[in-house]
Amino acid sequence: MFKNTTTTKTKVWKIISDFFNPLTSLFLYFLYSSYENYSVQETIRRFLPLFLLTALPISIWIFWNVKTGKYSNMDVSNRIQRKSLYFFIIAAIAGYLLYDFAVNKNADLIMVFIMVLLIVMQISNYFIKSSMHTAFNLFVAALFFSSNPILGMVWFFITIIVGISRVILKRHTVGEVLSGALIAGFISFIYLYTHIQIQH
Repeated sequence: MFKNTTTTKTKVWKIISDFFNPLTSLFLYFLYSSYENYSVQETIRRFLPLFLLTALPISIWIFWNVKTGKYSNMDVSNRIQRKSLYFFIIAAIAGYLLYDFAVNKNADLIMVFIMVLLIVMQISNYFIKSSMHTAFNLFVAALFFSSNPILGMVWFFITIIVGISRVILKRHTVGEVLSGALIAGFISFIYLYTHIQIQH
């Protein structure tokens, strides 16, 4: 009976961890932002290129590398394997930013900060396998906070739960989760400061 209870708890933590992965969390924020700020047509025009140039290629890249055995799992929780993932994601975002600049003559501030976050995470990966789940969910909390402080606080608590799930599932150590949180906290602070300056 004790074993069944433990298995059930592990499954619950796994569901939390799997659902609040970086791509899903960012997608939920973009969905909220679109609902608040854009019509359906504007949303499609803005986010279809984002999906086709970033989310879709990244998902295919991870799936293909798991299928061919280059990555151990969809989390890409191996620090050595994660190096190529960071390079691919950074390249995909750079491609999107170039497209956005060519078409719209400006740079998407959120995507610029996501790229900065990824570059810093890539650098940290040479020393410690900082938690991407924790880092990205904390950054998403900052994104929500910039438009709705209550939702930002709710997502901050979600980030804490996600961080705990990563430790319980043995995907990361406490130090790796804290490292991801510190990196994202620093980047999020700069983003919020920049966002406030632009608004004023």
